[in-house]
Amino acid sequence: MENMDNDAPKTDIAAEEKEANAENLSDANQNTDNDSNEKDASVSESCSELKEDLENKLAEMNDKYLRIYSEFDNYRKRTIKEKIELGKYANGELITSLLPILDDFERALSLMVRTAENDAIITGMELIYNKFFKILEQQGLKPIMSKGEVFNTDFHEAVTKIPAENEELKGRVYDEIQKGYILNDKIIRYAKVVVAE
Repeated sequence: MENMDNDAPKTDIAAEEKEANAENLSDANQNTDNDSNEKDASVSESCSELKEDLENKLAEMNDKYLRIYSEFDNYRKRTIKEKIELGKYANGELITSLLPILDDFERALSLMVRTAENDAIITGMELIYNKFFKILEQQGLKPIMSKGEVFNTDFHEAVTKIPAENEELKGRVYDEIQKGYILNDKIIRYAKVVVAE
């Protein structure tokens, strides 16, 4: 019986120790849970700050990308337009330097009198003139119509004025001294005219 009495206090002590250990474990778990909750809140807060920071950087980079893309697209369009313009007017200087030759051809043809002897020469000159003018036309050259037209400072340069024979001729081009030309919708030489007033 003595052995039984000795076992009883040992059991009580063991049970008390288990309870104490359980309480300590429970307290440790609570402390760990509290620490864990605090750490989770801290991590969650830093993650949300990081996410917000990354979203701001992404928006900023996207904005920069869109601006650079727009600038490049505008540059590309401007370059294409400049190339087209350059192609249209690249022959401008050459054609302008050929205009006096065209004028000489026209003067020569208007002064030549057709006779049986020089008919072949005049026909040959007309063929050369027409071929020459067609080549210039293919490059975009067009003559400015002047004689009988209303005087327009956008196309005509008045060299002199003469009195009009009647009211209908007032403000109109009476005669053309030198033909004007347009190259691809750009005036390369104004028509020199005599205006009736």
